[in-house]
Amino acid sequence: MKNSNKKILLVEDDHNFGSILKEFLTLNDYDIALAKNGIEGFEKFKSNKFDLCILDVMMPYKDGFTLAKEIREKNENIPIFFLTARSLKEDVLKGFKIGADDYLTKPFDSEVLLAKIKNILNRKTFINSMNENSLKFEYKFGKFIFNSKIRELKYENNSPIKLSPKENKLLELLVLNINDLLPRDIALTKIWRDDTYFTSRSMDVYIAKLRKYLSLDSNIEIINIHGEGFRLFVK
Repeated sequence: MKNSNKKILLVEDDHNFGSILKEFLTLNDYDIALAKNGIEGFEKFKSNKFDLCILDVMMPYKDGFTLAKEIREKNENIPIFFLTARSLKEDVLKGFKIGADDYLTKPFDSEVLLAKIKNILNRKTFINSMNENSLKFEYKFGKFIFNSKIRELKYENNSPIKLSPKENKLLELLVLNINDLLPRDIALTKIWRDDTYFTSRSMDVYIAKLRKYLSLDSNIEIINIHGEGFRLFVK
């Protein structure tokens, strides 16, 4: 029962589909609270603690987009997953702009849904772990001292390098996972709050800048793990 402590809010106005999906997810060891519309969904959200929200977009009384905005006002970090019968580009973009973590168009493969849920929850666990470790703000690695609070990177007796906010956050994530993999999607979600082609290319630019700063120490390297992410390697 490895998923038994993972509680999911499922908001779906199609009674038959909602019941089938709830039963399917329950059989896969998730704890499901089913609501039949956005109003009921928000009431359940306020009175319970959830690990993930799965919201239908087209619903009476209160649609999924409106519900997601209200949920985001209460909790900025909870993963939100949209289900929709429409695959319009405008709907997809609107969902991601609100803060959706993923999107599925009906009908969909139930195994794909399970894989996406697992990925989102694993990412949430990873981020929570980093948040716990990020209470610290001064780090020493190689010949560098990095202070994330004042955004300064200092090499031995050289003058400190003032980092931009994104450089600072990206370096902090790398340091928190030193000699270990920093998944690309985690960094994009944590810093840019979006995982698209354009934000991915933007992150590559910041990685290049950090590599230049860190090149002062030959024992430090940011390694690109193709298709996965980056590793801050310190000999």
